[in-house]
Amino acid sequence: MSDLKNRIDFVYIFDVQDGNPNGDPDAGNLPRIDSQTGRGLVSDVCLKRKVRNYVQIVGDKEKGYDILVRSKEYSGINTFINAEIRQVFEELNINLNSEEDLDGKKRDKSGKSQGSETDSARDAMCKKFYDIRAFGAVLSTGPNAGQVRGPIQITFSRSVDPIVPMEHALTICAARDEDVIYENQVGIQGRKHTVPYGLYVCHGFISANLARQTGFSEKDLDLFWKALQNMFDVDRSAARGLMSAQKLIVFKHDSVLGNAPANKLFDLVKVEKKCDGAPRKFGDYEVSIDRANFPSGVTIENMI
Repeated sequence: MSDLKNRIDFVYIFDVQDGNPNGDPDAGNLPRIDSQTGRGLVSDVCLKRKVRNYVQIVGDKEKGYDILVRSKEYSGINTFINAEIRQVFEELNINLNSEEDLDGKKRDKSGKSQGSETDSARDAMCKKFYDIRAFGAVLSTGPNAGQVRGPIQITFSRSVDPIVPMEHALTICAARDEDVIYENQVGIQGRKHTVPYGLYVCHGFISANLARQTGFSEKDLDLFWKALQNMFDVDRSAARGLMSAQKLIVFKHDSVLGNAPANKLFDLVKVEKKCDGAPRKFGDYEVSIDRANFPSGVTIENMI
């Protein structure tokens, strides 16, 4: 049972300088962009990946803080989700090849869970894996551990101003294959895409009600805040340039269901450009909060 008793909404503001914050594989890895407005986009999946990587590093095999959707770059191993689900059933001593399930009903398909077996596996997966407790997961493949709807949901991040993606030619001066003509292997061999500068705003929601279902706790929440504050510093890449967390504004409601609409709270946060010309640093913007129209029953905290 989770000990979260309050609905939480938050605004997360980060920036990128001379890097590609989230390439689009359908567009030659160009920075994601809203084609109508020219504003940059960063997917929710991209940010969740960075949170997972951070937890995978700091969790360091602590019980209950494993990551299901692991990055081989950080774990060093291949991950197969069905195998992880199957292992949980083995740890629960549930035989999915028996003719009857735990409820005494005839098994519909050998190797596939049903009834209370699925419920038990889903609960065990939530206890074992941090990212399932936080973000949820589709676990109905393979042996079947059901589906989990996570308490943390975040939106696509959108840049405050339009971005101008830059394309840079890359040259190679060292040949690889001695059986191929040297001159054919050197020179311009690729391209790199960057954004000179972009300030992105992300909105997030944390449901105390869904936290009860997955067991997401206050300790888990503290780790999530630390991830948002520090995850860019453990995810450095030349391709991503300089990415930094600039603001984390948290709205905590006095109740489980909340005391004000999330969109009204988000509207209280203003991000305005204060420089002439194209912005090139966070100092070219001003972030303010309209406290005069702040609703009752909600407290605010600037965590960055």
